[in-house]
This record gives sequence, C-alpha cells and structure tokens, in this order.
Amino acid sequence: MYKEIIWLTIGEIVAPQGLRGEVRINPSSDFPERFINSGPRWLQSKSEEPQKIQLLSGRQIPGKSIYVVSFLGINNRSQAELLVGKKVLVNSNQRPKLQEGEFHLLDLVGLKVKLQPDGEHIGKIVNLTSSGNDLLEVELNSGKKVLVPFVKEIVPIINLEESWVLIIPPSGLFDL
Repeated sequence: MYKEIIWLTIGEIVAPQGLRGEVRINPSSDFPERFINSGPRWLQSKSEEPQKIQLLSGRQIPGKSIYVVSFLGINNRSQAELLVGKKVLVNSNQRPKLQEGEFHLLDLVGLKVKLQPDGEHIGKIVNLTSSGNDLLEVELNSGKKVLVPFVKEIVPIINLEESWVLIIPPSGLFDL
C-alpha cells in the first residue's frame, strides 16, 4: 500500500556562514537535534520537489535562535549561497518522541474548537503562527478567521483522542 510522504518544514536557510560551505538556518522547530545531529534532511524551493541532502554537523549560535550547519557536498560559499531561501524538511515519521502530556503543534491543525463553559463547537484550527508567541488560527463556523494566543490560560484543554481543544477567550477576542 502506497503511503504519501508528509513533509514537515523545520527551518529555512537564510545565509551562508563563512567560506567553507556552512549555512545559517532560521528554525521553525523546537527540537535542536534536527539541526545538530547528522542524518538525512531534504531541501525545497517553492517550485521543486524536496531534494535529499546529508546534514553532517550543526551548532547553535550562542544567544541566538540561528543554527549553523554543514551539508555533504556543500564545500564553499558559492555553493552555500545557492541554498539561501530553501526550506529544510524532514519526513513526518521522523518526529521526535514526546513525553506524556506533550504533543506536536502540527497535530493541532484540524482540531475542533469548543468554547467554555458549555463546550459549544465554534470552529476549527486551520493554521499555526509563531511570532514570538504561538498563535492558533481558528476559522469560526461563520467563516471568519481569528488568531488565538496559544497559552494555557486561554487553551486549557487539548483532547487529541477526540480531536478538539477547549478555549476560554478573553473578552472581545471574537469581536475584532
């Protein structure tokens, strides 16, 4: 049986680093091992299929959220410059194992959104945005989209087994 590969974007190459072919990656993953541990990764431009590449090593720049990595076959600055703008991907079956009570943010997309106190179904999560703080993009049943801060006080219950989250919105959140 054929199973479609689902790709997870873990970062984007933003610049070359030095003269030996290293690149800087702006991560979109909370798992540093994805940028430090060697192994296969995939690179993708907007208009192409993902291309497999071997990550050799990586390190985080102290005090920043940027990683510097080296890839097999990328040996100089000119080759590194050609990678700028490419997304770094992993296969979704390579997601790190989580502790009990933890979950992958991607697992939230598609979940129903219920409203406290009566559990009324008001919409579904259609996207996630990370801009300092994680935001859930919720499409209300009316078709309107709102951003909901993903914090325990507003989203106290996540039920992956039954595919819903409960939110306690601050006053006026849906009036914007």
